[in-house]
Amino acid sequence: MSKFAVLFVCLGNICRSPLAEAAFRLEAERLGLAVEVDSAGTGDWHRGHPPDPRARAVARRNGVDIGGYRARQVRGDDFARFTHIVAMDGDNLASLARMKPSGAQAELSLMLEHAGRAGEPVEDPYYGGDDGFDATWADVSAAARGLAEGLRHGGA
Repeated sequence: MSKFAVLFVCLGNICRSPLAEAAFRLEAERLGLAVEVDSAGTGDWHRGHPPDPRARAVARRNGVDIGGYRARQVRGDDFARFTHIVAMDGDNLASLARMKPSGAQAELSLMLEHAGRAGEPVEDPYYGGDDGFDATWADVSAAARGLAEGLRHGGA
């Protein structure tokens, strides 16, 4: 069993959080880090859908196939299952803080905090062009490296 379990969260779980999950899986594998990883959304309207085609394309260009991922909504038991729940922006972080049951183990954080960019959101590329997805990949990859390194050294 892994010591750490990380859940990445955005609004719909079809753009930012699946890309963060994929980037973190790459980093965890690179470091030989045994960790459970998943992603979810605070909203439910994309539940069961695959990631946005543009997210799948940018992941594929970076060596990862996320076509099998399916969107799901954050559940109450996620706060007990995961040691770290990482939000893509402040609105989702606030939603998670409201949802978090008292006594839950999960540590909440913003994704870009792990890249030394405290308080900054991972911009939502959904309403933009392909270049927004490239920028999202760059952001989540940098943060995934920081998070994985932090976990490898015993925390985050």
